[in-house]
Amino acid sequence: MGFTGLARWINAPSTGLELIRENIMRNHHGQLRGRWFLSVKSYRSTLGSIPGLQVHSERSMCTLTMNENVFVLLEDPAAPTRADIVTSAQNSQTSDGQVFPVPPHYRTTFLTLRPPGALEQVLHQLKARWIPVRQTAPGAQRSQGGQQLSVEGFVFAIGNDWLVRVGNVVLAGGAVKGMLLEAEYLPLPVLHSQTADGTSELLSNLLTSVLPNIREAKTVAVTISDSQWEEVLWDREEEERQLSQEKAKSEGEPDNIYVFGNEGLTSEKKGDWIGVDRDRRSAFLIIGALKSEGIL
Repeated sequence: MGFTGLARWINAPSTGLELIRENIMRNHHGQLRGRWFLSVKSYRSTLGSIPGLQVHSERSMCTLTMNENVFVLLEDPAAPTRADIVTSAQNSQTSDGQVFPVPPHYRTTFLTLRPPGALEQVLHQLKARWIPVRQTAPGAQRSQGGQQLSVEGFVFAIGNDWLVRVGNVVLAGGAVKGMLLEAEYLPLPVLHSQTADGTSELLSNLLTSVLPNIREAKTVAVTISDSQWEEVLWDREEEERQLSQEKAKSEGEPDNIYVFGNEGLTSEKKGDWIGVDRDRRSAFLIIGALKSEGIL
Protein backbone atom coordinates (compact mmCIF):
# COMPACT_ATOMS: atom_id res chain seq x y z
CA MET A 1 0.00 0.00 0.00
CA GLY A 2 1.14 3.52 -0.75
CA PHE A 3 0.29 7.11 0.02
CA THR A 4 -3.34 8.08 -0.58
CA GLY A 5 -5.27 11.30 -1.19
CA LEU A 6 -9.00 12.00 -1.40
CA ALA A 7 -11.16 14.49 -3.29
CA ARG A 8 -14.89 15.15 -3.44
CA TRP A 9 -16.76 16.03 -6.65
CA ILE A 10 -19.82 17.64 -5.11
CA ASN A 11 -21.95 18.41 -8.17
CA ALA A 12 -21.02 15.42 -10.32
CA PRO A 13 -23.61 14.64 -13.00
CA SER A 14 -25.32 11.28 -13.32
CA THR A 15 -22.87 10.40 -16.08
CA GLY A 16 -19.80 11.42 -14.03
CA LEU A 17 -18.64 7.87 -13.34
CA GLU A 18 -18.63 6.94 -17.01
CA LEU A 19 -16.91 10.21 -17.96
CA ILE A 20 -14.08 9.55 -15.53
CA ARG A 21 -13.82 5.94 -16.63
CA GLU A 22 -13.49 6.99 -20.27
CA ASN A 23 -10.93 9.69 -19.39
CA ILE A 24 -8.73 7.30 -17.39
CA MET A 25 -8.77 4.52 -19.95
CA ARG A 26 -8.38 6.73 -23.02
CA ASN A 27 -6.06 9.54 -21.87
CA HIS A 28 -4.13 7.78 -19.07
CA HIS A 29 -4.05 4.27 -20.53
CA GLY A 30 -5.58 3.02 -17.28
CA GLN A 31 -6.85 -0.49 -16.70
CA LEU A 32 -9.99 -1.48 -14.85
CA ARG A 33 -9.07 -3.57 -11.79
CA GLY A 34 -12.44 -4.17 -10.18
CA ARG A 35 -15.30 -2.69 -8.21
CA TRP A 36 -15.05 -0.17 -5.35
CA PHE A 37 -17.73 -0.54 -2.69
CA LEU A 38 -18.01 1.00 0.77
CA SER A 39 -20.89 0.88 3.24
CA VAL A 40 -21.37 3.76 5.70
CA LYS A 41 -23.73 4.07 8.65
CA SER A 42 -24.27 6.81 11.23
CA TYR A 43 -25.74 6.60 14.72
CA ARG A 44 -26.48 8.89 17.63
CA SER A 45 -26.75 8.11 21.31
CA THR A 46 -30.02 8.44 23.24
CA LEU A 47 -28.61 9.05 26.71
CA GLY A 48 -30.77 12.17 26.97
CA SER A 49 -33.87 9.98 27.10
CA ILE A 50 -32.80 8.46 30.43
CA PRO A 51 -34.91 10.04 33.23
CA GLY A 52 -32.86 12.25 35.54
CA LEU A 53 -29.74 12.19 33.36
CA GLN A 54 -28.66 15.54 31.98
CA VAL A 55 -26.74 15.31 28.71
CA HIS A 56 -25.44 18.53 27.17
CA SER A 57 -24.80 16.95 23.76
CA GLU A 58 -25.41 13.49 22.36
CA ARG A 59 -22.54 11.36 21.15
CA SER A 60 -22.28 10.36 17.50
CA MET A 61 -20.90 7.24 15.85
CA CYS A 62 -20.10 6.51 12.20
CA THR A 63 -19.07 3.16 10.77
CA LEU A 64 -17.45 2.47 7.41
CA THR A 65 -17.18 -1.08 6.10
CA MET A 66 -14.24 -1.64 3.76
CA ASN A 67 -13.63 -5.24 2.68
CA GLU A 68 -13.48 -7.30 5.89
CA ASN A 69 -12.80 -4.38 8.25
CA VAL A 70 -15.19 -1.95 9.91
CA PHE A 71 -13.81 1.46 10.92
CA VAL A 72 -15.72 3.15 13.74
CA LEU A 73 -15.47 6.85 14.58
CA LEU A 74 -16.94 7.85 17.96
CA GLU A 75 -17.24 11.51 18.95
CA ASP A 76 -18.24 12.92 22.33
CA PRO A 77 -18.49 16.74 22.15
CA ALA A 78 -18.52 16.99 25.94
CA ALA A 79 -15.17 15.21 26.35
CA PRO A 80 -11.81 17.00 26.07
CA THR A 81 -9.35 16.33 23.29
CA ARG A 82 -6.07 14.64 24.08
CA ALA A 83 -4.24 17.83 23.10
CA ASP A 84 -6.23 19.76 25.74
CA ILE A 85 -5.27 17.27 28.45
CA VAL A 86 -1.59 17.30 27.47
CA THR A 87 -1.55 21.10 27.56
CA SER A 88 -3.32 21.22 30.93
CA ALA A 89 -0.94 18.63 32.37
CA GLN A 90 2.08 20.63 31.26
CA ASN A 91 0.70 23.87 32.68
CA SER A 92 -0.33 22.37 36.03
CA GLN A 93 2.66 20.10 36.59
CA THR A 94 3.77 20.25 40.24
CA SER A 95 7.16 19.74 41.81
CA ASP A 96 6.04 16.61 43.71
CA GLY A 97 5.48 14.74 40.45
CA GLN A 98 1.69 14.48 40.78
CA VAL A 99 0.14 12.89 37.72
CA PHE A 100 -2.62 14.86 36.00
CA PRO A 101 -5.87 12.80 35.95
CA VAL A 102 -6.62 11.20 32.60
CA PRO A 103 -10.28 11.11 31.51
CA PRO A 104 -11.91 7.74 30.68
CA HIS A 105 -12.02 8.74 27.02
CA TYR A 106 -11.24 11.65 24.74
CA ARG A 107 -13.47 13.52 22.30
CA THR A 108 -12.52 11.30 19.36
CA THR A 109 -12.12 7.53 19.39
CA PHE A 110 -11.29 5.60 16.21
CA LEU A 111 -11.54 1.81 16.20
CA THR A 112 -10.98 -1.00 13.72
CA LEU A 113 -13.29 -4.00 14.07
CA ARG A 114 -14.00 -7.24 12.26
CA PRO A 115 -16.00 -9.05 10.99
CA PRO A 116 -18.64 -6.76 9.43
CA GLY A 117 -21.94 -6.85 11.32
CA ALA A 118 -20.37 -7.72 14.68
CA LEU A 119 -20.84 -4.20 16.06
CA GLU A 120 -24.58 -4.20 15.32
CA GLN A 121 -24.92 -7.56 17.07
CA VAL A 122 -23.15 -6.26 20.17
CA LEU A 123 -25.28 -3.10 20.27
CA HIS A 124 -28.43 -5.20 19.96
CA GLN A 125 -27.40 -7.75 22.60
CA LEU A 126 -26.39 -5.05 25.08
CA LYS A 127 -29.46 -2.97 24.23
CA ALA A 128 -27.09 -0.05 23.86
CA ARG A 129 -28.64 3.39 23.51
CA TRP A 130 -27.66 3.99 19.90
CA ILE A 131 -30.08 4.54 17.04
CA PRO A 132 -29.47 5.22 13.33
CA VAL A 133 -29.41 8.91 12.46
CA ARG A 134 -31.37 8.23 9.29
CA GLN A 135 -33.57 5.18 9.16
CA THR A 136 -33.23 3.13 5.99
CA ALA A 137 -36.23 3.43 3.69
CA PRO A 138 -38.43 0.29 3.66
CA GLY A 139 -37.04 -2.19 1.15
CA ALA A 140 -34.14 0.05 0.11
CA GLN A 141 -30.72 -1.61 -0.03
CA ARG A 142 -32.06 -4.47 2.10
CA SER A 143 -30.01 -7.06 0.25
CA GLN A 144 -26.81 -5.21 1.17
CA GLY A 145 -27.45 -5.06 4.91
CA GLY A 146 -29.59 -1.93 5.02
CA GLN A 147 -26.72 0.56 4.92
CA GLN A 148 -27.70 4.21 5.12
CA LEU A 149 -25.16 5.23 2.50
CA SER A 150 -22.79 3.53 0.07
CA VAL A 151 -19.96 4.42 -2.27
CA GLU A 152 -20.17 2.44 -5.51
CA GLY A 153 -17.71 2.64 -8.38
CA PHE A 154 -14.50 1.27 -9.89
CA VAL A 155 -10.80 0.79 -9.18
CA PHE A 156 -8.31 1.63 -11.93
CA ALA A 157 -4.57 1.12 -12.31
CA ILE A 158 -2.51 3.74 -14.12
CA GLY A 159 0.86 2.26 -14.98
CA ASN A 160 2.63 0.54 -12.09
CA ASP A 161 2.58 3.51 -9.71
CA TRP A 162 -1.05 4.56 -9.34
CA LEU A 163 -4.36 3.15 -8.16
CA VAL A 164 -7.41 5.38 -8.62
CA ARG A 165 -10.77 4.69 -6.98
CA VAL A 166 -13.86 6.57 -8.12
CA GLY A 167 -17.40 6.06 -6.90
CA ASN A 168 -20.83 7.61 -6.59
CA VAL A 169 -22.11 8.49 -3.12
CA VAL A 170 -25.47 6.70 -3.08
CA LEU A 171 -28.05 7.49 -0.40
CA ALA A 172 -30.35 4.83 1.08
CA GLY A 173 -33.21 5.76 -1.24
CA GLY A 174 -31.00 5.45 -4.32
CA ALA A 175 -30.29 9.16 -4.92
CA VAL A 176 -26.72 10.03 -5.94
CA LYS A 177 -24.97 12.73 -3.91
CA GLY A 178 -21.83 13.53 -5.89
CA MET A 179 -18.68 11.42 -6.12
CA LEU A 180 -15.54 10.47 -4.22
CA LEU A 181 -12.14 10.13 -5.92
CA GLU A 182 -9.16 8.51 -4.23
CA ALA A 183 -5.65 8.31 -5.66
CA GLU A 184 -2.98 6.04 -4.19
CA TYR A 185 0.70 6.47 -5.03
CA LEU A 186 2.18 3.00 -4.59
CA PRO A 187 5.99 3.51 -4.58
CA LEU A 188 6.11 5.51 -1.34
CA PRO A 189 4.54 4.56 2.01
CA VAL A 190 5.10 8.13 3.26
CA LEU A 191 4.92 11.34 1.24
CA HIS A 192 5.83 14.41 3.26
CA SER A 193 3.99 17.60 2.40
CA GLN A 194 5.18 21.17 2.82
CA THR A 195 1.63 22.48 3.38
CA ALA A 196 0.01 22.77 6.81
CA ASP A 197 -3.09 20.82 5.83
CA GLY A 198 -1.11 17.83 4.56
CA THR A 199 -2.13 18.10 0.90
CA SER A 200 0.19 16.71 -1.74
CA GLU A 201 0.70 18.52 -5.03
CA LEU A 202 1.51 15.20 -6.72
CA LEU A 203 -1.79 13.63 -5.66
CA SER A 204 -3.78 16.81 -6.32
CA ASN A 205 -2.45 17.02 -9.88
CA LEU A 206 -3.31 13.39 -10.56
CA LEU A 207 -6.87 13.76 -9.23
CA THR A 208 -7.33 16.96 -11.25
CA SER A 209 -6.20 15.24 -14.44
CA VAL A 210 -8.59 12.35 -13.82
CA LEU A 211 -11.62 14.67 -13.68
CA PRO A 212 -13.32 15.37 -17.01
CA ASN A 213 -13.18 18.92 -18.34
CA ILE A 214 -16.60 20.14 -17.22
CA ARG A 215 -17.45 23.78 -16.57
CA GLU A 216 -18.55 24.80 -13.07
CA ALA A 217 -17.46 21.50 -11.56
CA LYS A 218 -17.21 21.85 -7.76
CA THR A 219 -14.36 19.79 -6.34
CA VAL A 220 -12.90 19.85 -2.84
CA ALA A 221 -9.69 18.25 -1.58
CA VAL A 222 -10.26 16.27 1.63
CA THR A 223 -7.34 16.82 4.01
CA ILE A 224 -6.30 16.05 7.57
CA SER A 225 -3.72 17.91 9.62
CA ASP A 226 -0.94 16.15 11.50
CA SER A 227 -2.48 17.14 14.84
CA GLN A 228 -5.85 15.62 13.88
CA TRP A 229 -4.24 12.41 12.71
CA GLU A 230 -2.13 12.21 15.87
CA GLU A 231 -5.35 12.47 17.88
CA VAL A 232 -6.87 9.60 15.90
CA LEU A 233 -3.82 7.35 16.14
CA TRP A 234 -3.41 7.83 19.89
CA ASP A 235 -2.80 4.51 21.67
CA ARG A 236 -3.61 4.51 25.40
CA GLU A 237 -1.65 1.32 26.13
CA GLU A 238 1.43 2.60 24.31
CA GLU A 239 1.26 5.93 26.14
CA GLU A 240 0.93 4.22 29.54
CA ARG A 241 3.92 2.02 28.72
CA GLN A 242 6.04 5.05 27.86
CA LEU A 243 4.94 6.88 31.02
CA SER A 244 5.84 3.88 33.18
CA GLN A 245 9.29 3.71 31.58
CA GLU A 246 9.87 7.42 32.13
CA LYS A 247 8.73 7.10 35.74
CA ALA A 248 11.09 4.18 36.32
CA LYS A 249 14.01 6.18 34.92
CA SER A 250 13.14 9.23 37.01
CA GLU A 251 13.07 7.11 40.18
CA GLY A 252 16.54 5.81 39.42
CA GLU A 253 15.54 2.21 38.75
CA PRO A 254 18.65 0.39 37.46
CA ASP A 255 18.54 -1.10 34.00
CA ASN A 256 18.08 -4.84 33.84
CA ILE A 257 21.05 -6.31 32.02
CA TYR A 258 19.33 -9.66 31.61
CA VAL A 259 17.01 -9.95 28.64
CA PHE A 260 14.82 -12.95 27.98
CA GLY A 261 13.26 -13.66 24.59
CA ASN A 262 12.07 -10.46 22.91
CA GLU A 263 11.90 -8.40 26.10
CA GLY A 264 13.71 -5.12 25.87
CA LEU A 265 13.91 -5.18 22.10
CA THR A 266 12.58 -2.14 20.29
CA SER A 267 9.57 -3.11 18.19
CA GLU A 268 9.24 -1.75 14.70
CA LYS A 269 7.01 1.30 14.57
CA LYS A 270 3.87 0.88 12.52
CA GLY A 271 3.67 2.84 9.31
CA ASP A 272 0.62 5.00 8.71
CA TRP A 273 0.31 3.68 5.16
CA ILE A 274 0.85 -0.06 5.46
CA GLY A 275 -2.08 -2.45 5.01
CA VAL A 276 -4.99 -1.70 7.32
CA ASP A 277 -3.26 1.48 8.56
CA ARG A 278 -3.62 3.00 5.10
CA ASP A 279 -7.28 1.93 5.04
CA ARG A 280 -7.81 3.56 8.43
CA ARG A 281 -6.67 6.93 7.15
CA SER A 282 -8.75 6.54 4.00
CA ALA A 283 -11.84 5.66 6.08
CA PHE A 284 -11.28 8.61 8.43
CA LEU A 285 -11.00 11.01 5.48
CA ILE A 286 -14.16 9.66 3.84
CA ILE A 287 -16.21 9.83 7.04
CA GLY A 288 -14.95 13.37 7.68
CA ALA A 289 -15.83 14.50 4.15
CA LEU A 290 -19.39 13.12 4.36
CA LYS A 291 -19.95 14.54 7.84
CA SER A 292 -18.72 18.01 6.89
CA GLU A 293 -21.39 18.16 4.19
CA GLY A 294 -24.14 16.93 6.52
CA ILE A 295 -24.68 13.74 4.51
CA LEU A 296 -24.09 11.58 7.61
